[in-house]
Amino acid sequence: MTEAAVEAIGDIALIGLAVMGQNLILNMNDHDFTVVAYNRTTSKVDDFLAGAAKGTNIIGAHSIEEMVSLLKRPRRIMMLVKAGAAVDAFIEQVLPFLEEGDIIIDGGNSHFPDTRRRAASLEEKGILFVGSGVSGGEEGARFGPSMMPGGDKRAWEHIKPIFQSVAAKVDDTNGEAPCCDWVGADGAGHFVKMVHNGIEYGDMQLICEAYAIMKNGLGMTEAEMSDVLGEWNTGELDSYLIEITRDILAFQDDDGAPLVTKILDKAGQKGTGKWTVDAATDYGTPVTLIAEAVFSRCVSALKDERVAAAPILPGPNATFTGDKTAFVESVRKALYASKIVSYAQGYMLMKAAAEEYNWDLNYGGIALMWRGGCIIRSRFLGKIKEAFDKNSALSNLLLDDFFTSAIAECQDAWREVVAESVRLGIPVPAFSTALSFYDGYRSAVLPANLLQAQRDYFGAHTYQRVDDESGAWHHTNWTGTGGDVASSTYDV
Repeated sequence: MTEAAVEAIGDIALIGLAVMGQNLILNMNDHDFTVVAYNRTTSKVDDFLAGAAKGTNIIGAHSIEEMVSLLKRPRRIMMLVKAGAAVDAFIEQVLPFLEEGDIIIDGGNSHFPDTRRRAASLEEKGILFVGSGVSGGEEGARFGPSMMPGGDKRAWEHIKPIFQSVAAKVDDTNGEAPCCDWVGADGAGHFVKMVHNGIEYGDMQLICEAYAIMKNGLGMTEAEMSDVLGEWNTGELDSYLIEITRDILAFQDDDGAPLVTKILDKAGQKGTGKWTVDAATDYGTPVTLIAEAVFSRCVSALKDERVAAAPILPGPNATFTGDKTAFVESVRKALYASKIVSYAQGYMLMKAAAEEYNWDLNYGGIALMWRGGCIIRSRFLGKIKEAFDKNSALSNLLLDDFFTSAIAECQDAWREVVAESVRLGIPVPAFSTALSFYDGYRSAVLPANLLQAQRDYFGAHTYQRVDDESGAWHHTNWTGTGGDVASSTYDV
């Protein structure tokens, strides 16, 4: 190795040369940052330098030691590797060559408890750890992703110029804004990315249900549905997922048939939706729509069982007899209203986590980060940012004037779509759970009083009385004879 080869000229190193890693490196190079590229299989480094990175200022390294030696201080090392053991393994390999104040960034889809653990462990060693969500897929990485960094705040000043330069940009009240800002301490960045992915699950499921209603309920062709989504994409539902669904429905196979009809109806998942639901149950937050989206993928995976059940289990003998054009507009409104509920639930979960971990989350800023570059980017997110700009303490998006009015305008159509889908036997778990949550949230009184009585009857779990302003907890002997009951007050 020559003396020139080990000159510390690298602004940042990136470990992991899959397509996402390569594209993010090229993006950084486009913004005049000198990147050191490394991969465990070092032949990939040579292939990258001879291929996509040819003629750039990107530097290749063939060992961890060489990679670190090429970096300016404080050293900034970013990993885009598979979540889990691979992240811990690379951290252990890098640590012997680092010094106090150096920065390690995990840009993969790590589970936020792992990020919290790593941040605490590395802080003890004097290393600044950042867990950053990166969304947008291959295209986003290349031309501008949404980035959600969190961890040790001391690292932010050193990575901010790079991250905000390569991130997607959107118009904001103060001009062009990067879809990247500091999220919060330890695992906050990866938590927000996890919620983003959960909302993505919900958005995709809602669009699939709208597709099923139009195809199976109204008998529309894929070409007709593509035209409908093209119209939707010019209004309130303007979004990346609507846009790509329009394109998918229009895409024809070699024989001229819609390719989407030839794809097996078994959906995959990589775990972030499940993590979102797990977190929701941990904090008692009802992210019901994301949960239904996760379970809908599980139902789709039962393909063989569904095929066997189809000729055995009867459904309704019903057909749609109404105005198809008018009903398609009702489906649009139902999709919009359900989408509002999905995001409201996602924000409820972030608020619960912020309270649990003492994170100071900027909810309007998070909406801005999601406005561009990421999979759930949409016009709609601008309204969320406006809601939190007006009231940073807003308890629920549904209570913002804009969203309250939007739901009110859509709810008759929303109820019509859910009812008609049930009548036709078309499963719409996301539409219906969103509506049920809305009806539950707007109800001053729910039947949980009976549930509490049941719990007290069989398990002496106690209950509170509406006529006892002290808030004390009571237990009743529900099997008392002659109508007499024994009651006592418990301190719990």
